[in-house]
Formats: sequence, structure tokens, C-alpha cells
Amino acid sequence: MSGARTGTREKLLEGAIRTLTEQGIAKTSARSVAAAAGVNQALVFYHFGSVDELLSEACRYATEQRVERYRERLAGISSLAELLAFGRELHEEERAEGHVAVLAQLLAGAQTQERLAEATASGLSLWVAEVEKVLVRVLGGSPLGEFADPVGLARAVAASFVGIELYEGVDRDGARRALDALESLGVVVAALDDLGPVAQRAVRHRLRRAARG
Repeated sequence: MSGARTGTREKLLEGAIRTLTEQGIAKTSARSVAAAAGVNQALVFYHFGSVDELLSEACRYATEQRVERYRERLAGISSLAELLAFGRELHEEERAEGHVAVLAQLLAGAQTQERLAEATASGLSLWVAEVEKVLVRVLGGSPLGEFADPVGLARAVAASFVGIELYEGVDRDGARRALDALESLGVVVAALDDLGPVAQRAVRHRLRRAARG
């Protein structure tokens, strides 16, 4: 029985994601999700209590799956340039698979639905946590490591990519240029890392003076 319940829950979660992608949040209802899942709409309320709760769980479910899919790859990233290149590749995959459309719908709904806002933020925090681990690792030995805030920077990176994903819908060329600009930052950091010890000490000294001033 528990296996059947698990299967039905997953069908509903996947049905909710598919409905958000294809019809948008305004047309996402118990009926439309159940139709996409191929089950009776009463099961939405049996398993989740409400459509809002189903959407919240679907947000977490989808994000957990994608983070798990890329976790090993993220663990192997050894430079900021690699992280930004990975971000571009991820962006293309997310768009092609319809996840950008889902994110846009969730963010739209989150403006007026507190539970959905909490679930969307929780889902994004899973990505932020993985990016933060990478930044701690790759900036640790860099001249910038002493001055960078991995916690805040991870959120800035995540917010940038979310913004670019949504912006691409109205200006694809502009989104591409924004990704190019982010990748150029990786080139700058790589150049700093390649400096000799004397030059790196000079950079750190200048940065300390700038921070104090």
C-alpha cells in the first residue's frame, strides 16, 4: 500500500510540474494536475491537503532532483571560471527542459502566496548551498579569498542566474551578453591566481587598504 501511495504522490508532483510548465500557475488546479498525472483529482487533497501544498512540495521535489543530478559535478569544480561555465551549461539545460518556465511561474505565484514563496526560497537555497561550497573551495587560496564573502556571493551568483533565466524570455541576446560578462570575472580571478607570490602579496595589500578606506 505504501508503495502505491508513493507512486501516486510522485505522479501528482510530476503532474504539477508539467502543468506549471505547459499551462502556467493561473491554470494549475486540482483538476488540471490530476489530468496530467492520470489520477482522480480527489487524490490531490488526500495526499497534500490543498493545491498550494502540492505546488510547494512539487517545487522542493523538482529542485532536489536537479541538485542531486549535478552534485557530483559541482564537487569537481576547482575554479570560478569552471563554476561560471557550468552555470552557462546548466542555464541552457534548464531552459531546454522547461525548468525556467516552471521557475518563472513559481516566482509569479510567490508574490501573493506566502507558502509558495517559502517553498520557492527553500528550493533556491538548495542551489545556493551547493554554490557556496564551491566558492569556499575555489576562493580559499585566491588573493580574493580573504575579502570575499562566500555566503553572500553564493546568493549573488544564484540571483544573477535566476535573473538571467527570466530576462532571456524578453532579450535572448542581452542574456547571452550577461553570461559572457559573468564569465569574464572568472578570467580576472584566474589571472590573479596565476600571479607570483610577490604580486599576490601586493594585490592583497592594495585590497586591504581599499577595504579600510
